[in-house]
Amino acid sequence: MKKVDFLLTNALVLTMDEEMRQFSPGAVAVLGDTIVAVGEDATVRQEYTSEHVVDCGGKVVMPGLINAHTHVPMTLMRGLADDLRLDVWLQGYMWPVEREFVSPDFVRLGTKLACAEMLRSGVTCFADMYFFEADVAAATAEAGMRAVCSQTVLKFPAPDARSYEDSLAAARQYIQEWKNHPLIVPSVAPHAPYTCTAEILRATAQLAVEFDVPLHIHLAETALEVETMRREHGMPVIPYVKKQGLFDAKVLAAHCVHVDEGEMRTMLHAGAGVAHNPSSNLKLASGFAPVQKMLEVGLNVGIGTDGPASNNDLDMFEEIRLAALVAKAVSNDPTAVPASRALLMATRMGAKALHIEHLTGSLEVGKRADLILVDLSPLHNSPRFRRDVENPYAQLVYAAKASDVTAVMVNGKWLMVDRQLLTLNEAELTAAAQEYAHRIDVFLMARESSVFSKLVALGGSQEEESFEVQVKVKLEDPQPVVEALKRPEVQIVRFKHYHQHDVYFSFEDRSQGWLRYREDEIINEKGQLIGVRSRLTLIGPTREGDFAHDVLLSRIRYFAPAANSLRFYREYFKPARETPVDKDRLRWLVRYQGVEFYVNLDRVETPPLGYYLEVKSRTWSRRDAEMKARLASELIVFLGGSLEKTLTLDYVEMAEQLSGLQEKG
Repeated sequence: MKKVDFLLTNALVLTMDEEMRQFSPGAVAVLGDTIVAVGEDATVRQEYTSEHVVDCGGKVVMPGLINAHTHVPMTLMRGLADDLRLDVWLQGYMWPVEREFVSPDFVRLGTKLACAEMLRSGVTCFADMYFFEADVAAATAEAGMRAVCSQTVLKFPAPDARSYEDSLAAARQYIQEWKNHPLIVPSVAPHAPYTCTAEILRATAQLAVEFDVPLHIHLAETALEVETMRREHGMPVIPYVKKQGLFDAKVLAAHCVHVDEGEMRTMLHAGAGVAHNPSSNLKLASGFAPVQKMLEVGLNVGIGTDGPASNNDLDMFEEIRLAALVAKAVSNDPTAVPASRALLMATRMGAKALHIEHLTGSLEVGKRADLILVDLSPLHNSPRFRRDVENPYAQLVYAAKASDVTAVMVNGKWLMVDRQLLTLNEAELTAAAQEYAHRIDVFLMARESSVFSKLVALGGSQEEESFEVQVKVKLEDPQPVVEALKRPEVQIVRFKHYHQHDVYFSFEDRSQGWLRYREDEIINEKGQLIGVRSRLTLIGPTREGDFAHDVLLSRIRYFAPAANSLRFYREYFKPARETPVDKDRLRWLVRYQGVEFYVNLDRVETPPLGYYLEVKSRTWSRRDAEMKARLASELIVFLGGSLEKTLTLDYVEMAEQLSGLQEKG
């Protein structure tokens, strides 16, 4: 007889393989990290022996569940801000807390807390997307779990990177260090099309292809995302990312709530997997993913919990049940997504969606020993019928609970036995988590009255590019600028004439920055008013300081549509002071040495400051900002300005200074 490390006997074995074989009573033999036999109990016991024979007592032995999409460190933000719109939830709470608190220590603790929770609900593998992903990977490996760990890349500055170039460099280094790890599959995660530039999508896809690792991304999660993509790029989300070469990589696409059949077939032909997140989609009112149609088309659809801050748990039994029930309700078809299919989505099909089906997802000879024991004898699971082979799947999906999982093995090692975790200390983890909760509470209470929070609560706010390149000089005569713009060295892309009425709100706490209410009167070539637009812009303090020749200013800016009156905003934001600035602006979008800049020729009327020339550009890239800073200086000189007369102040700062001098006088 062949000797193995573990022999699990007297079990109802659900293999979840291609034939969906069941063995009752069945047995599984494990040698090292690998399954070496699966079959009838008597047959396996005749061929294999072990010093560690586990009598399963009729419990279900099945593949461990696969959480196809989550953000595990966000366990530390569970319950932080609920019952909010997605934009308010993200911009008003999640992102500010992440900027303040997320660190290697934060993600390691959050990951271990999540691993403990997932192991208790029978999860052996998950797909994560977050910051400091090398630390997520390290904590996961220490806990003994399997995961696809994806380093996030955003166009915004992130907790672990000042620019997206830094994120890309970190992702490359991380993938190189963790490639071929026995438990961790490193991956790259451009967060979403609306939080990434086209360049980021292309670069991350190329990185994933270079190292043959998955690419993890949110796609078509909300109707607003799809509408914005159509408006800005003239196409839906899936064709847009395909155009950027995203599907050259092994894509794991989270959500895909708002996709049509053509887009599904695009993903199918690209071999992309989908992570369906029913609880998160319901809680954030993102809509109902067309899962039944995806399955009919042939897509590999896994099931995920999403992050614990938007679910608010990591209970895969709950997700599997919801996946089946929501599909039935949406289609008005009780046969949609039957129990066996739902369980398949959380095991073998989920592994395919993650592009790791060669490793896990089913109990088959040669695959890793990732398995769980589930007790179907408790009261809520009684009685048990056996006449139909579908009965065990139905019991697991519609009646079983996470608490019915009694043991978990990953990669041939027990991580939980008799409901006792072997690699994690729950008491220590929960105590440390509570300390973070207290610190976050203090932070949020201090900013509840912040201008930013109020702006986000109005809806529709967006962050502008982080790096602002600006050169501003005082002019005595504007005509030389107009003449210089006619020279062939400058290509004019378009021209606009505005009369701008700005009111800047400032606050006792100067760190709040300024909130600008702007009305743009659009003037045609005949000097006639042809339209008016309004918007709010929150201008934060300078973050980076001057770069060279008083050129580079890096400010955080958020803008939102202004759908209400100035009086409303005055009463809503309650500013300490108001500063009006009126100006006539001629604005050109020009191309100089192949780079686009805005050239503003301003006559500031209130206060009467005179003429100014501005050359401006914004970018998400620090490297791009440095290059543009140099060219902006050249362009100022070309247009007749002097670098010895540059100003780093906004007009509101000049107006406040003038007002202060007048008061003193």
